[in-house]
Parts: sequence; C-alpha cells; structure tokens
Amino acid sequence: MYFSLIIPVFNRPDEIEELLRSLTLQTYTQPYEIVIVEDGSSVPCRHITDSYSHVLSISYFFKENSGPGDSRNFGMSMAKGNYFIILDSDCILPGDYLSNVSDALERDYVDCFGGPDAAHYSFTTIQKAINFTMTSVFTTGGIRGKSEKVEKFQPRSFNMGLSRAAFEASGGFGNIHPGEDPDLSIRLWKLGFRTKLLLNAYVFHKRRIDWRKFYRQVNKFGKARPILDVWHPGYKKITYLFPSLFILGFAAALIILLINIKLPFYLYILYMVLLFCMSWLENRSPLIGIYSVIAAAIQFYGYGIGYLQSYIKVQVLKMAPEKAFPELFFKR
Repeated sequence: MYFSLIIPVFNRPDEIEELLRSLTLQTYTQPYEIVIVEDGSSVPCRHITDSYSHVLSISYFFKENSGPGDSRNFGMSMAKGNYFIILDSDCILPGDYLSNVSDALERDYVDCFGGPDAAHYSFTTIQKAINFTMTSVFTTGGIRGKSEKVEKFQPRSFNMGLSRAAFEASGGFGNIHPGEDPDLSIRLWKLGFRTKLLLNAYVFHKRRIDWRKFYRQVNKFGKARPILDVWHPGYKKITYLFPSLFILGFAAALIILLINIKLPFYLYILYMVLLFCMSWLENRSPLIGIYSVIAAAIQFYGYGIGYLQSYIKVQVLKMAPEKAFPELFFKR
C-alpha cells in the first residue's frame, strides 16, 4: 500500500504545524505522501507546509471554499496513493499511528476504516472535557462511536481510511456537513465494501472550540441525522433518538417536581454525579469532571433539539433537506 494522507484545512496554520510535526516522528518506514488542501482560507498555511517540505513529501493545493467533504474529494483526486488516510487539521498523531494502520490492514484488509480519538496531555481542561463527552459510552459519544460493532463501524472523517477503489466506486463524500462521513459509510456498505474500527489507530483530536461553538457543532449533528435516515431508511437506529428523549424527560421531571414527585429528577442528578465521577477518574481532575457535566448537558440539549427540529421539518412536514437546513449543505 502507498498511503496518501488527505488533510483539508481552513484558516488553521498552527494546527497544520502541530500535525506535520507529529508526522516527522512516525516510526513507519515506507514512503507516503501528504496532500494539504487549503479550502479557500484567508489565513493560508503554505509557509508552514514549505517549512516541512525537506523532511516530508507534501503536495499543497489551494481551492475556493466548498466545504470539507468536497476538499477531501479534491485531495483524493489529486493524490498518487492507492489508499487514502483522511485527517482533520486539528489532529496530532501518535508516533506509531501509520505503523498500526499498516499492520492492521496487512492482517485484515478493509476498504474503509475508522479510528478512535483520545485527549493529549497538552489539551486544555475544556478540550479534555469535550473529548470525554464526545467519546464516552455514558453520553452520545457511545451512541456515535464506541458502542457500535467493530465490524460495522461508521468511520468519522477526522480519522478515516479509504481505498482508491472505494473512492472511485462511491464518488467520495457528499455535500452535507456534518453527516458526510456516515452517509459515505452507508453508501459503501450498499456497494459491498466493508468498514472496520481499528482500535489502536487512534489520534489526539484537539477540537479547538469553546462552549458556543461546541453547541453549534452538536446541534448540526442532531439536524443531520434525520436527513440521513430519510436517505438511508434501512439504517435507522432507535439510539439516535435518545438525546431528544433525554431532554424531554428532563423537562418532564422538572414539571412533575412541582407536584412533589421527586424520583425522576433525582435520577437525572444521579446520572450527572456518575458522569462527574467517571470523568474525574479517567482524567484525574475534578475540574475536568465538572466541565464534563457541562459539556454533556450542552451535547444532549444541542443534539436533541437539532434532531427534533430536523425530524419535524424533514420527516413530518416532508421539507427538502437543502431548504429546511441550507447551513448543512455546501455548494460545489
């Protein structure tokens, strides 16, 4: 296999510098290339990629802004490799990442893989808290990722592998964002390709976002899911409804608390205490535990409200997704 690392970037030269630095520390000894796609940035990273060109094989392309999915497709169309590794610019790779991917594919080849993410020691407390809620089986992270079967995994595009054959057969990513990665996974299944989770192919996913940006992100995730269910009705899961049920249940618990029925409210408090303790133990910080409860509340509310809005507009009122939520679609 000849790997081509496809990395779209938008106004984040500092992140690219961290990612490229981590690539110089890889234990993998076979040749590979890096394809940087600047997606219409007003703050380009060309000077960063040039500074690493003497130690890494880098191709740099600048194009008009058309979203991450289209930029990944552009990068794959320009790449030389027969296997693409797609990364977000806010990732840092462990030194054995490429070796682990190569070894796993040699043992059991699949045309599409996904890897998990972890929190780097250098991350801020908020970044670690968000990472916990985005990956924990006690939140929607489990619904989105770790609770899925390894052999039927929907890879996320921040850490994803795709063969050239699968890219050419599927046409790559669609123009929805977010949601382009599960959409691609399902289309690959329909074409007969296999996907898999490679547990040891993890990355440190930095997610440089504040609480407001985090809310917007998870709200969009919620809006995208009913659209995907319309496109691919055979792949619906009841678990996608859980965040909406969680917030509706909490609202009901508050209402019946007024008439002195306390048990449902106490169960929600118990859940928050459990979440705090699990994060405290995992991150060894009570502050991160507190922030994790805040992040989980934002995650459930943002995703749940987005899901309900989209379900009503797209599945009940039968609105076209592009008209109901134009902010989720990039023009190519």
